Amino acid sequence: MNRGARRIAAVGGGLGVTVALAGCGLLGSGPAPIAPSVMTVSSASLIRGDIMPSRYTCEGGHAVSPPINWSGAPKGTQSIAIVFDDSDAPITPYVYWIVYDIGPGTSAILDGQLPPGARQARGSAGYDRYDAPCPGQPGHDYRITVYALNRTLKLPNGTSLLSAWQGIAAATIGRGRVTVRATS
Repeated sequence: MNRGARRIAAVGGGLGVTVALAGCGLLGSGPAPIAPSVMTVSSASLIRGDIMPSRYTCEGGHAVSPPINWSGAPKGTQSIAIVFDDSDAPITPYVYWIVYDIGPGTSAILDGQLPPGARQARGSAGYDRYDAPCPGQPGHDYRITVYALNRTLKLPNGTSLLSAWQGIAAATIGRGRVTVRATS
């Protein structure tokens, strides 16, 4: 394959991941895909309204990941993945955190903790851990999306953002989201 053909294939592959993650469900040819089940997602960080406390942002010193709860994973769920991103960032979307291979019986992540066996991919900044956002003024809206997957991804810790997204997009059978606002 020549260089031009490889570039076209790479761009087309990246576009396919973006479309699938955007919710169109266009995962290739064949029968029409089934829309993912809707899940409920919440976070105790929203107790005092919709502003995320500074302990989960870069302003919090040693920031920790926020607690996340979910329910409604469909039958056939083999693992859970979480993506924390900012769709308003100059590089869209900017991904702060990807966690995957969370056990199907798990329904929450505690403040600053990961469940046993969970793995983390590299986000947009290249970190394979929670990368606390720095929202500035007047603030930013961040999305926490929980995905129910029909398989365990079995990707190594620190896998690339693209590899994690491709795996999540190909295996999603349920999805839910909560949006939180942060200011500094």
